[in-house]
Amino acid sequence: MSVFAIQRQTYEAFTGGELGFDAVLGARGSQLQLVLNTVFHLETSPGNIPWGMYQAMKADRRVEIALPYATGDNYMGFRIVGTTDEIFTKFHYRAGKTFEVDEGGRIFDASRREAVIGSFAAQETGLKPGDTINPYHGLAYSENSKHNEEYTVVGILKPTNSPSDRVIFIPIEGIFRMGGHVLRGTGETYHAQAGVKIPDDAKEVSAVMLKFKNPKTGFDMDMLINKQGKVATLAYPIGRVMSELFDKLGWINRVLELVAYLVVVVASAAILASIYNTINERRREFAILRALGARRVTVFSAILLEAASIAMLGSVIGFAVYGAILGAAMVVVKAQTGVVLDIWSLHPALYLTPLCMTIVGTLAGVLPAYKAYSTDVATNLTPAS
Repeated sequence: MSVFAIQRQTYEAFTGGELGFDAVLGARGSQLQLVLNTVFHLETSPGNIPWGMYQAMKADRRVEIALPYATGDNYMGFRIVGTTDEIFTKFHYRAGKTFEVDEGGRIFDASRREAVIGSFAAQETGLKPGDTINPYHGLAYSENSKHNEEYTVVGILKPTNSPSDRVIFIPIEGIFRMGGHVLRGTGETYHAQAGVKIPDDAKEVSAVMLKFKNPKTGFDMDMLINKQGKVATLAYPIGRVMSELFDKLGWINRVLELVAYLVVVVASAAILASIYNTINERRREFAILRALGARRVTVFSAILLEAASIAMLGSVIGFAVYGAILGAAMVVVKAQTGVVLDIWSLHPALYLTPLCMTIVGTLAGVLPAYKAYSTDVATNLTPAS
């Protein structure tokens, strides 16, 4: 039950769940890497694209929302994402739901060194409004890669049960001006200087997160950017990109399914062996039943009922084990990806397993039942001494 339920829930969460974005525009390369980096915050960035591409998307009338993402830093292992305040005011991570800051907090001021923390990141790091953090360069936390700039936490996001719960948001200008960062939007290295405005031509972003007004726009842009262009990559639709990952990892699911079926075979064999091995000790019991008027069919049916009951009770107890396994999987998946599995989600395996296991258990009892069926009454009623 756990194998099939976790398999389906993870697939649906990564390929069909509400993510708020329709597409991701990024550097030329792997669409999967682009999605994992920006949507699920699990991969490195494939590169940067010029700020002008973000401006073009924002000005496109077919685009409802265009948000720039600048990644590449972390705090205690949690991703830092530089973006604009529109992620709090215009972006909907689910239909009709925007990011909300806990009482006493607020969204960051784009002109200041301020940060808004996802709920899970805040829980794990212990950060609260008023605390200060120093970003660390790279995606892996290392004490040797600490930036000098300090950011003040001004808000903690309410839980969204999405990958954003593991993110620390700061103004994108902060990424541009962070020590050790360089901009190559023009093709040449540009170092931001305090008090000097950064030219748009010099700016670059890791990706642009897009929400279209019409699905047709995605197909048109896919043709223009991926099929005809050579500068950038458009990951669209996000669900299809992620489904390709699961297709590549399909053999792992097949192995787990085989293990699940093997458990069924072993369980049925255990029922058969446990009952069959007790038949000899119970022959006198069966002989007495026969002598009292029980027919062979009655004895046969009693053994089948016993086998079916063992299988059914085992399946019922299995729900407790299923809950424990899925609960552990929920903790791991949420900690690593921010995606939340639903322990109460119904899967056909939850009702088919008890039914099928009862049938399999019944079949496993056929051989012991036949042995009991063929018990000779006269022989087994003879006193043992």
